[in-house]
Amino acid sequence: MNGVVEIIDVMKTVHGLDISMFDQSFLSKSIEKLSAAENATQPGEYSGLIATDSKKANALLESLNISYSEFFRNPLTFALLEQMVLPGLIEEKPASSEIRIWSAACAAGQEPFSIAMLLDDLIRRKEKLSRFRIFGTDVSEKELERAKKGVYNFSDIQNVSTGLLRKYFTQKGDSYIISGQIMGHVYFSFHDLTDADYTSPASSIFGDFDLVCCSNLLFYYNPGVRQQILNRLYLSLSPGGYLVTGEAERDIVKRHRFIPVAGPSAVFRKI
Repeated sequence: MNGVVEIIDVMKTVHGLDISMFDQSFLSKSIEKLSAAENATQPGEYSGLIATDSKKANALLESLNISYSEFFRNPLTFALLEQMVLPGLIEEKPASSEIRIWSAACAAGQEPFSIAMLLDDLIRRKEKLSRFRIFGTDVSEKELERAKKGVYNFSDIQNVSTGLLRKYFTQKGDSYIISGQIMGHVYFSFHDLTDADYTSPASSIFGDFDLVCCSNLLFYYNPGVRQQILNRLYLSLSPGGYLVTGEAERDIVKRHRFIPVAGPSAVFRKI
C-alpha cells in the first residue's frame, strides 16, 4: 500500500490540509502517481517528503482538486437541456423574473458558456422577454481567471456547432473569444462545495436556482462528503429545480431526494 492513512495524517497535522474528504481509491491513485514521480518507492518515503516540503504537500492537494471541462461535454445531457429543460424554464418564468443557473466546478467556463449560448439562442428564436443569470464557480483561481477572459483555442471549441461558433465567438489568430453578449450573463467566483458555511455561492446572495450543474465531481469524494454536497445543492435549488451531474454519478444522486427526468440521462428534478 502507499500509506494513504499516514499521508492523510501528515497533511492534516503538519500542513493543516484535510484530504480525508476524498474517495480512498482516488486518493490512492493520486498518491501512487506522485510517489512514482518522486522516485519514492519505499514505505513511508513519500509521506516523509510531504512532511518536510510544503510545496510537495500543495502539489498533492492540487492534484486532487480536478478542474476540467469541455464545451457541450455530454451530448445527451445538453440535448435534454436544449430540447426540454431550458425551453420549459423560458416558458415558466414570468418576464419580471430571471432564470438563475449555477455551474458548480465550472473549470475554465466551458459549461456555463455552453448553457448561456443555448439559452440566448432559444430566447431569440422564441422571441421571449426572458432574463437569465449564470453563476460559475470553482476552487481553482487559475481556471477562474481563464474563464473570466473567455479565450479558447481551436481544440477547446471542437464540440461547438458551426452556428453557435459563428454567432457567439470571434476568431483572433488562433484564439476564439466568447462574445461580450454572452460574457454579460455569466458571473465567475471562487466557491468550495465542501464548505459547510455555504449552500450556494456567496455571490449569488440567496441561491434559489432553477438549474444547478455539478458534473463529474461527486465521485472524487467519500460517500459522506458526497451526501453533504448533495444536501447543499438540494437546498440551493428552487422548488422543482433541476440538477445535472455526470452520467457516472447517476446512482449517487438517485439515492437522494431527486427524481430522474429521462431514461439514462444525468438530469434530475428536485422533489
